[in-house]
Order: sequence, then structure tokens, then C-alpha cells
Amino acid sequence: MMKNLKQAFKPWMGFVLFGLLLATIPLLAQYTSLIKSSTIITIGGTLIFAIAALGLNILLGYSGLISLGTAGFMGLAAYLSAYLTVDLSLPFELSLLIAVLIPTILGVLVGLISLKIEGMYLAIATLAVSEILRKTFEEFEFITNGFSGKTARFPLLLGTFQLDRASTYYLIVIVLVIAMLLTYNMMNGQVGRAFNAMRGSESAASAMGVYSLKYRLIAFALATILASLAGVMYVHFIRFAYPSTWNLKLSLDFLAMIVIGGLRSIYGTVLGAFIVFAIPDLFLKQIPFFNQLSYVLNGVLIIVVIMFYPNGLINIGYDLKKIWLKIRKGVQDVTK
Repeated sequence: MMKNLKQAFKPWMGFVLFGLLLATIPLLAQYTSLIKSSTIITIGGTLIFAIAALGLNILLGYSGLISLGTAGFMGLAAYLSAYLTVDLSLPFELSLLIAVLIPTILGVLVGLISLKIEGMYLAIATLAVSEILRKTFEEFEFITNGFSGKTARFPLLLGTFQLDRASTYYLIVIVLVIAMLLTYNMMNGQVGRAFNAMRGSESAASAMGVYSLKYRLIAFALATILASLAGVMYVHFIRFAYPSTWNLKLSLDFLAMIVIGGLRSIYGTVLGAFIVFAIPDLFLKQIPFFNQLSYVLNGVLIIVVIMFYPNGLINIGYDLKKIWLKIRKGVQDVTK
């Protein structure tokens, strides 16, 4: 019984410890010179994108459904939250609920579309939805402020606690850890088993009693909820949003994150976010013409990963461990 309890709590504790590790970054920036204060913005933004990519990993990795509309749903939630908190002066908590609910309803409607089309055609359909939303962001100036961009403030929790940059970063870490915990719990439960069956063969899944409509809608709902949460966190952390942010490149970057990091891997999604967003921003922007080569870099990484690490770069650690164990065993054999 104790062994089963340890196995059950080990992943949960790992996510919590990972969150505590991320939470040390503002402290390092404040009390040491190891990390610049601007790094908090980069890493905070990376964690926000990891939340959205986690939803796409549920959709593509676990259920086998493709979507190129993540950026559009994320942008819709960002604009809604900014409008509700700044223009209508609604509490942050209520604005968060509304900003997540409306895109989720739209995501469920897209899930209904997925019953008729699959594969490349579903990707095109979701891309069309995202482009329609992006065009809406440009034209509905009374809500989005058009091309000038929409500004927002740091969250005001419970009408009393005004957050700043560092405390909003902590809120992002908490949201990410909760998303990781819930994703792990669902994907290792009945929902995850239904998704895996549906991904393998929808006909076989139906024969086993998996109701495809129900689980397709659940998959799109979960993906949209996480994308919407990421959009709300983004606009209240970065404090502005432009229509050009929510474009096809961002949706493709989300796809690159889960392919590079690892499909059906929670930690792999976060690793992919750091590879696609944080590392270029922190280290590679000093290289001349790098911004023009970002598409090429992501494409090359995807090709390399598919060729050598089809399960994602998260598995490099396991391979290095195996190599180390072989070397250690060989040394022990020699010394005997």
C-alpha cells in the first residue's frame, strides 16, 4: 500500500518541486546578479506559452486531433480580459471566467466541425477560425483598439491585492503547475484512455464503447481552456496585446514546441517552450539576422527531432542515463 501511495504522489510532487524551482527566478534576479530583471519577462512569457502548448499537446498528442487555431483563441481571451478589466472595470476573477468561457464555447463548436473533417482539412479549418479572429482584432477597435494595441494592468486579486511583475510571475507559475497536475491526472485516467483509443483507431474505440463526439468535444474544450488561460495571463503580464501577435507563426511555434519537446509529455512541452521561445530570446538574438532565420531554425529542429528523437528531446535525459550506466558498468568490469 505504501508503495502505491509513493507511486501516486511522486509525479505530483515532481510538478510542485518544478514550480518551486521556477519560483526562485525572481529571487535570483532581486538578490543576485546571476539573472537580469528583464529575464523574468522572457521566462514568464515562455511559461505562458507552455500553458497554451500543453492544451495543444492534449489535442494533438493524446487525442490525435490537429489544430492551428491556438493563437486565435489565446488572443481572443487576452482581448476579452483586457476589455472587461480596463473598460468595464470588472473584477479580475470574473473577467478571467468570462474570457475563458467564451473562447471555450467557440472551441467546442470547432470540435463539432472535427466530426466531418480530419487531418489536413481540420488544420486548415482551425487556421481559418484563427485568421478570422485575428482580422476581428484589427477591425473591432472599440474593444481591441485595433492596430494600436490593447493595454491591460497587472491583476488585482479579490479587489484588494494589487500584483506587480514578480507576483504576477508567481501567479503564472501556479497556473502552470495546476495545469500540469490536472493534465497528468486526466491523461492517466478514463479521459486519457479514451483519447489514446481514439487516436489509435476511432472505429476500434467506438467498438470499445468510446463515444467519439463526447471525447472530441472534451479535447477541444481542454485545449481551448488552456489557451484562454494563457491569453489572460499574457495580457496581464506583458500588459498589452497587438493583432499581429496572434498570427500563424505563433500557432506554428506551439506546434514546434510539442514536437521538439515531446508529444504526450508534460515536461517535454515546457522544454519545447524554452527551446522555441526562451533560448532564442536570451541567447540567439545577438546573432545578426537571427529574427529572419527563426522559421528556419524551428523547421530544422523539427526535422532533426523527427529523425533522431521522434518522441521529443525530453528523452535525451533517459538516453544519457543509459550511456552513463553502460560506462559505469564497463569501468566496474575492467576494475574487477
